[in-house]
Amino acid sequence: MQGTVATFEQDKGGSVLLDDGSTLIFGADAFAASGLRLLRLGQRVRIELGPEGVVRRLTLPTLP
Repeated sequence: MQGTVATFEQDKGGSVLLDDGSTLIFGADAFAASGLRLLRLGQRVRIELGPEGVVRRLTLPTLP
């Protein structure tokens, strides 16, 4: 699934606005697992959910 970064703080996490208009919250651990150094507001991201429905990792749609 993909969305757009709505809020972000590196040490706290943030939220993503999904394409269906809903908001999904992610924690700092999901950002840390991404390997990214920074997220910008409005940036498109791919969201990987764990089996329990919690955001596990964020990646850029252009990266494999």
